[in-house]
Parts: sequence; structure tokens; C-alpha cells
Amino acid sequence: MPSDNGRVRTADPGESIVSLPPLVEPAAELTVDEIRRYSRHLIIPDVGVEGQKRLKNARVLCVGAGGLGSPALMYLAAAGVGTLGIIDFDTVDESNLQRQIIHGVSDVGRSKAESAAASIREINPLVKVEIHNTALDRDNVREIFSQYDLIVDGTDNFATRYMVNDAAVLLGKPYVWGSIYRFDGQASVFWAEHGPCYRCLYPEPPPPGMVPSCAEGGVLGVLCASIGSIQVNEAIKLLAGIGEPLVGGLMVYDALEMSYRKIKVRKDPNCVLCGENPTVTDLLEDYEDFCGAVSEEAQEAVVDSTITALELKEWQDAGKDIFLIDVREPAEYEIVRIPGATLIPKGEIISGEALSRLPQDRQIVLHCKSGVRSAEALAALKAAGFRDAVHVQGGVLSWIKQIDPSLPAY
Repeated sequence: MPSDNGRVRTADPGESIVSLPPLVEPAAELTVDEIRRYSRHLIIPDVGVEGQKRLKNARVLCVGAGGLGSPALMYLAAAGVGTLGIIDFDTVDESNLQRQIIHGVSDVGRSKAESAAASIREINPLVKVEIHNTALDRDNVREIFSQYDLIVDGTDNFATRYMVNDAAVLLGKPYVWGSIYRFDGQASVFWAEHGPCYRCLYPEPPPPGMVPSCAEGGVLGVLCASIGSIQVNEAIKLLAGIGEPLVGGLMVYDALEMSYRKIKVRKDPNCVLCGENPTVTDLLEDYEDFCGAVSEEAQEAVVDSTITALELKEWQDAGKDIFLIDVREPAEYEIVRIPGATLIPKGEIISGEALSRLPQDRQIVLHCKSGVRSAEALAALKAAGFRDAVHVQGGVLSWIKQIDPSLPAY
């Protein structure tokens, strides 16, 4: 099961999940064009004209126009959600196209928010699109969220996930959450007024480096559609007031086994945010610090023990006696590598398994994809007595950018 960390708080057996009233009021009417477009919705008794009017009157914000945001935005638009907000500060990269289907080849280098908006207008010109081409942060999250009825969370990092949750709880907003990694996905609806929040499920972020990002570990492209479509399904149910939403439930999907499991999740009475006696009553000052991109040990280890890709190349050209270690995974090593590097995955260094294979009389240089995993491995080496070891800032990506742009980035 792909969990954001190892602590999942489940519900008591037999605890029920209740249906909720519609999130928004219906619009006054549907136009002839809307009746034609949404006819397959209108003939579903549980949706009907009334439900479609609610979708028309709804304002939904999608945080991120990437892997999860792509299918979510496309299906929300097709469903007739009246106003769609998009917040994303990133630009389209070629590596996005394997899964971020709202973007195309001609969009590479373009703002993701602008690219997604253009695709939405092509899918459904009746939908109003509001673009927030900025990074979501502590200073703007309240103001942006307050403009919408429902939030769809398509983020891919823990700092933003906790901030989205905290802002939603403090504003009384429901939000639909999704998470993907390799072949595994999760989805839920967090609404503190009616059930648990994200902190009830995951009270604390995982230790730094425990859960790799999709950029480090990969993700099957089609998994984005599987989880993104669940998110849209839940959004429609909340907006129209139909069915039993995943409030108090966690949907877990395994694409390799083709299995779905629904786990009940209970509200934590001791939750620091939505519990009976909350201690978190405002947004945190620094969510990056709360989640810890790297451990304190790694932060200490890299001080005065970090070199650039240019320095590594100078060392190699000068014939310096170094032992260059690539701490990524074998699949990554097959994609691209720095010349002369020996593959020893980070896990073998952290566990101590590889320590006996390391030379004591050569300068050890570590690198990974971007510098995070090599920093963690460096901390382990220094603790084991390899005081002169260093790591490459920016990893293989910096090598490609600064030394050999002909190599493929991923």
C-alpha cells in the first residue's frame, strides 16, 4: 500500500460513512446548449437537471496541473463545473508528457496553468477558467482557497499537502486528495466538519528520504488517470449531493494486482488541527521545515562537504584519485550516468551493507539525481568514519546541465 508514512489511523469496525447534503446551490437554469452537451448526465436520475445546475454553479480549484491535475481538470471541465481555478507556477517539461495529458508537445516551455486553461477551453468553452500562475504559499493560500467551494489536491510534495489540508480546515473547506507512486495510488475526501482531515490520517510527515517522490521513484502514467478520475468522481458527488463520498474513507489502488481496497478512517479526537483541543490554530510559518526535505544529520553532513558538477569534472580531468558513487536505483543508472560512477544504491549505504566495499584510501564522492539522496548517504558515511567524503550538489541533473547537455534528463 502506498502510504505517505507508516502511520494510518483506521476507523472502528462497523463505523458508517454518511451521505452529505449538496455543497452548492443550483444555478437558475441550463441553456439549450448546456442541455445538449450534458444530456447523458441529465438522464441519470441521481444527477438530473438539478444536479447539473449545481455543477454549473460550482467553483472548484485544482492545486497543480500535473499528473493528477491533468485528468482531474479535463473531466471536471467535461462534467460542466462552472468555474475551474488552476494554480501552478511550473512550466511544461518534456518529461511531463508521459502522464500529464492535458499538455502537448507544443506546450513544452509554456506555463502549465496557461497550457491547462487552453485545453479546458477546447474541451468545454462553457466553463470559466481562472488562472493562478503562482506558487501556493502561506501568504496566498487563504485568499485563493476562499474563492472556491471545493479544492482538488493534485500536489506531489508533503509540505504543500499539509499546507493545503491546514488551510482547508481553517477555512472550513472540503478537499479531495490523491497520491500516486509507481503502481500505487490513494484517494480520499477530507472535510473536518464531517470527518477526518489529512493530519488525522497522517499525523506527522514521514522521515526525510523515506518516501521518494515520483521524480525519484517514477510513476506509471496511466495511474494518474485512475486516481484523478476517482478525485473527480468524489468532487461531483460532493457538489451535487449524491452517493456516499469518501469522507472517512481511504481508497487504495494497486495497478499491478488491479485491486481496490476501501479503508475506513476515523477522525482523531487528539488531532492537533481538527481535534477536540487543537494546538495548531493557524498556518505554520514554514511547511518545508515541518516536513524536512532532508534530515538534520544530512544538513550537517553537507556543510563543507559539497562540490559542484564543475568541480567534479575538474577533479576527473586532473586525475584526482576519487571513488565516485551513484546512490540512485539501478533503473535510473540505466537511463543516464556520470562517467566513471559506480552504482551503490542509497539503501545499501544506509543499512551498512556496502560499507565494507568502500575504499579507505580514496576520496569518496557521492551523487544522486538532484542531491537529496546523496546528502542522506553522505550522513551515513560520515557516521561510519568516512570523514572526507563529499557529495555533488544537484546530482546528475547538474552534470547534464553544466557539463554534458547531450545526456538525457529525466
